[in-house]
Amino acid sequence: MKLHELRDNAGATKKRKRVGRGPGSGTGKMGGRGIKGQKSRSGVAINGYEGGQMPLYQRLPKRGFNMRNPSKYAVVNFLVLQKFIDAGKIDASKPITEDSMVECGLVRRKLQGVRLLAKGELTSKLDITVTGASKGAVEAVEKAGGKVTLA
Repeated sequence: MKLHELRDNAGATKKRKRVGRGPGSGTGKMGGRGIKGQKSRSGVAINGYEGGQMPLYQRLPKRGFNMRNPSKYAVVNFLVLQKFIDAGKIDASKPITEDSMVECGLVRRKLQGVRLLAKGELTSKLDITVTGASKGAVEAVEKAGGKVTLA
């Protein structure tokens, strides 16, 4: 077998349909859109429209509450924090701030602050300054002999 003898398997490729290319193509003139009407025109998007009937998304009951401007925090778990300390990327003897977390690559960006969560286990004694922390996270840090300062 040579390179010029290589071919796709039969039925592996399919020619694309070229719409509106004359009567011989089978999809000429109207291009498969039918005759007249809104959907035959270009630039039409009728998502969720049900022909005058009340749309499904309006018929279903609404639940819950969506804030207009929710706070977005960068989240740090003990699991990842301890990995960075063990790898030597963070010095546990120095105070850990949000800026130092960004520098070492623990969080990509601060957003509206960094929030500390208690997922995983923490063995190091830390002095950490963050925007927010869960109760469990504060207790776990204090139990390990460190302290959490909320900025």
